[in-house]
Amino acid sequence: MANEPTSRLEELIQARNFTELKQTLSQMPPADAAEEFTRVGGPGQAVLIRLQPTRQAAVVFEYLDLETQESLIRAMGNEEVANILNGMSPDDRTALLEELPTPICARLINSLSPQERRVALQLLNYPENSIGRLMTSKYLMVRDDWTAQHVLDHIRQHGSDRETLNVLYVVDADGKLLDDLRIRDVLLSPLERKVSKMRNGVFLTLRATDDQETAVTTFRRYDRTVLPVVDGQGGLVGIVTVDDILDVAEEEATEDIQKIGGMEHLDEPYMQISLIHLIRKRAMWLIVLFLGEMLTASAMGHFKDEIAKAVVLAMFVPLIISSGGNSGSQAATLIIRAMALGEIRLQDWKRVMKREILSGMTLGLILSPLGMLRIAIWSMFTPTYGVHWPLVMLTVGISLIGVTLWGTLSGSMLPFLLKRLGLDPATSSAPFVATLVDVTGLIIYFAVAGVVLHGSLL
Repeated sequence: MANEPTSRLEELIQARNFTELKQTLSQMPPADAAEEFTRVGGPGQAVLIRLQPTRQAAVVFEYLDLETQESLIRAMGNEEVANILNGMSPDDRTALLEELPTPICARLINSLSPQERRVALQLLNYPENSIGRLMTSKYLMVRDDWTAQHVLDHIRQHGSDRETLNVLYVVDADGKLLDDLRIRDVLLSPLERKVSKMRNGVFLTLRATDDQETAVTTFRRYDRTVLPVVDGQGGLVGIVTVDDILDVAEEEATEDIQKIGGMEHLDEPYMQISLIHLIRKRAMWLIVLFLGEMLTASAMGHFKDEIAKAVVLAMFVPLIISSGGNSGSQAATLIIRAMALGEIRLQDWKRVMKREILSGMTLGLILSPLGMLRIAIWSMFTPTYGVHWPLVMLTVGISLIGVTLWGTLSGSMLPFLLKRLGLDPATSSAPFVATLVDVTGLIIYFAVAGVVLHGSLL
């Protein structure tokens, strides 16, 4: 079923049945039409974009991925490209322009209308990853002395091409934001009531120069669908809508997940990034982790005499270090995600430490009996663990508690340490924590063995 629309569109293009093609496209939601564009591919994409009205084509163009957008820009004439870019929302157009090579970006900006060119240059002038890059200037402003009737007339006259009509913004003569006004307040007010009587003076704003993560946190915390953006003097310069925030949140979550997996963030979708860049993104962390694991071999070499005297100890090394690594990875993932959601802050580290000490101890007390029971059961049927198996069992049991506690504590505290140093907490990825705990876990294991098995196997 999913391939039928694509096959039909391709058939219509090949048959040059443009009338039916145009009718089919007009009945598709923009997001679905963009998906069909991608599936058709090649020269057919340019045919499909040309068959749509300029405004509809601009909306569909916003949903296309960057690679398809660049392909269409090269396939269309300057006038066609200019019409689409002029019809795009400023924030989506900015996202496209900042990804294009400088010569192409400059050519496209010059093709814009004077008004849209001014808006594009203003947005591109904001720092990369700032809220200013996300905002759009397509909003409605009202004045304090306007009546509800005046506001409704203003909406009918100027609201057709605005990003949203749910919220109106009250500004003074200098453009300073005084309040935001819900459209329902206007609709439910008597026509003669003035705006000054409708507003309550309570509103939220974003700063144009703030990081985009600030916007994500604010939208999430206050459950907003749109927020105004102001400059340093409180002047209204744009609005940010939730659809753009969702894109930022998805990108941030993807970046964190990739870092937690032990690699650099991919700048492009997986299927579009070149193999060389993909390997480069993954190789650096693999080298770092590989070098870290060399410390594990060094730790094993340090305890070679103990292993020579009690070979049975080597049998439980994977069990010990994996338990510590797994508990550390769990803790690191939980803390990193809680930080990203704003559930915990840097000053909460003491509370988190107390919780993780209790958690690590409890988890160790859960795993320890399981490990000890395994040794006891095996010793009933095989002499593998020798006559001192009760001491080996005790060594493994105590080590599991210590290693699990240490892994949990390390995994939970590393994100705080990195954040305190101004680094990304996601960098304390699960593989990194596991590598760290592998080394320290061995030290804990053989230290316990040295005490418990002293005078028997050691």
